Amino acid sequence: MQFNRFAMAYSAMSAFFVMVSVAAWSGAVSASGFALLEQSGSGLGNAYAGVTASAEDASTLFFNPAGMAHLHGKQLAVAGYLIGVASQFSDTASVAAAARALGTVPDNGRKWVWVPNGYFAAEITPKLHIGTGINTPFGSSTEYRADWIGRYQALESSIETINVNPSFSYQLNDAFSIGAGLDYQRFKATLTNARILGPIDGTNTLSGSDKAWGYNIGGLMRLDDNSRIGVSYRSAIQFNLSGTVYVSSALPVAGTNVSVPITVGMKTPDTLSIGYFKPLGDKWDVMADMARTGWSSFKELRVIQASTGATVALTPENWSDTWRVAAGANYHYNEQWTARAGLAYDQAPVSDAFRTARIPDADRTWLSLGGQYKTGKGSVLDFGYAHLFVKNSTVYKNKGGVDVASTALYAQLAGSYDCRADILGVQYTYQY
Repeated sequence: MQFNRFAMAYSAMSAFFVMVSVAAWSGAVSASGFALLEQSGSGLGNAYAGVTASAEDASTLFFNPAGMAHLHGKQLAVAGYLIGVASQFSDTASVAAAARALGTVPDNGRKWVWVPNGYFAAEITPKLHIGTGINTPFGSSTEYRADWIGRYQALESSIETINVNPSFSYQLNDAFSIGAGLDYQRFKATLTNARILGPIDGTNTLSGSDKAWGYNIGGLMRLDDNSRIGVSYRSAIQFNLSGTVYVSSALPVAGTNVSVPITVGMKTPDTLSIGYFKPLGDKWDVMADMARTGWSSFKELRVIQASTGATVALTPENWSDTWRVAAGANYHYNEQWTARAGLAYDQAPVSDAFRTARIPDADRTWLSLGGQYKTGKGSVLDFGYAHLFVKNSTVYKNKGGVDVASTALYAQLAGSYDCRADILGVQYTYQY
């Protein structure tokens, strides 16, 4: 009977997230690079400080699977996030492509996207827990007007992922627990840009997808007074995207409206995190987290023609490893209500020399507030809000698409970005 209940809960969660996960494919960047940190509605109010050690609910499965050892019974947690990103490009010294108008300077305004995730954890024995999560660890979406200054370098850029993460934890003794999980991830990318085709402009569309496996491991140590230190590692995943480059045009031009099979190697970064959680009496909790993300694995974007092995396009990226630090606190008003706050600093992996219009990333500071309400009947509602202050960034590029770099073909994009983001999140957890 216990196994049947577990299977029914797992099947229901899986069916729900298969239906709604398509929305997550339009993810906007909120962490460094194209990572999405929105994996816990309860963690959002603390700017994800302490999530490696807090083990508050089933969402610990993503940040540190060893944290499931601190849960009881069965938990189902479902969460959703509205991410609003606003960006403004300011031109400084852009140069038009050959025989073309310079173009417009766009105000992209604010674009809202919806990102869901969900987790289920079950206590099989007092020492053994198992669970699974469905989430979106990476995602990015930028879209520009068809007549903007940088149209020959970027129009649409989309990265979409879905990750299924079965995991377990085991309580070694009163102080130590360990955990591990597998990550089965689907990665899909679409990149478009305008292209000069003699007297007219066409469009390059590159698309590709792949599925691959990774893993995550973690450990949690209980100190005195229920203080905890957690360490976790999430592996890099190597993808070999298969897809096409499609060159389209409104008029019949030689070599257009045909698809060329291509492959693209893509390696997502690994992440190492350490976190601390400490109750201060009955009213306060304090927490902190530090994480290193291995973005240096993203050295270039090389597009290979599948039939010949020739390089169709090569864009140097040269990203660097990044650090994220966060601190937060909880205040328990009573047994039902808790208030949260958090502050974080998140480095960007890209330097001014290699920044592109596809991902105009920059360092950001998180300021978060949130709360929790417990009904007393096994139901918990978490909610949070974060504002991201993004450092102004510059771009100076004349490369994009599938041809050699040149101002004549791609124009010279020279300017700065002013970006900001807001995140609203809510999570419902049911324990039984």
